[in-house]
Amino acid sequence: MANPGWSRTESPFHAGELAIQARFGAQEQIDKQGRRVIRDYLPDQHRQFFAQLPLVIVGTVDTADNLWASILVGKPGFISTSDSRTVQIVSKPLFGDPLTTTLAAGINIGFLGIELHSRRRNRLNGTVIQTHADGFEVQVGQSFGNCPQYIQSRMFELDEYEAAAPKPVHQVITLGAVEQAMIREADTFFIATAYQDESAGVAGGVDVSHRGGKAGFVRVDEDCSLTIPDFSGNCHFNTFGNLELNPRAGLLFVDFSQGNLLYLTGTAKVIWEGAEISRYRGAERLLRFYVEQGYRVEGSLPLRWSNPEFSPFLAHTGSW
Repeated sequence: MANPGWSRTESPFHAGELAIQARFGAQEQIDKQGRRVIRDYLPDQHRQFFAQLPLVIVGTVDTADNLWASILVGKPGFISTSDSRTVQIVSKPLFGDPLTTTLAAGINIGFLGIELHSRRRNRLNGTVIQTHADGFEVQVGQSFGNCPQYIQSRMFELDEYEAAAPKPVHQVITLGAVEQAMIREADTFFIATAYQDESAGVAGGVDVSHRGGKAGFVRVDEDCSLTIPDFSGNCHFNTFGNLELNPRAGLLFVDFSQGNLLYLTGTAKVIWEGAEISRYRGAERLLRFYVEQGYRVEGSLPLRWSNPEFSPFLAHTGSW
């Protein structure tokens, strides 16, 4: 049975996304594509996919309008669906994760389901409709798949763990030597953005996305801002469309060898043109992120990972 796409009259994209699509002369093409692949429900394939994951990346906004990218972990099956429009999560935030304070009924939330060993990923945004002692429920707003580009393949093992068990937490005001080293060694990070104005209608909410590259692709600048090359993607411009209208963003870096997590929040802007872009082979534009605050939690992630098999798409990008 075929899965119908976007059935609503209004666009699945909000004004920020549409503006960037138009800038590149792709708005009509991407509108057709979006109406085909974006849905306001989870097709059976996506329901099965989320149910087999040991983790999900989560995007939320705190009461001060800061964006945070978080991570939830559990034995496969901790994410389930009672129907195609309702997602149940049975998992508690890890100690020190900003989700411990942002999670509440009624908030907008973004999910990135990502299976690193298969390089599969699906995006979902929606609204938290209920919280309880063991987790929460989400009503689906939008759901769509993403291509496997730039994902480093890793196998996992899940250790026994207690989410609330205390871990060393370090508040980040400026990037110290440990944080800088963690960022410079990263081949993967996640970014949360949002546009929640009523004018966005069904296309608004919180989005969380994956970014990958060769280790060192995230540059730490002298002022503790980060400069990140952006490579060819699906041209939906969900992340950059949000930033077009709301510069707030949250980043999550994962130390896959030690289980350390680095959560950062701040503002971001896109560098669309200029000589600086040409320094990064394969980049179509740059993202500059300005760190305002964050947290580094030691030994937090109870997943152990194999050495990465790097994405073949990285052959078209440079080393910096």
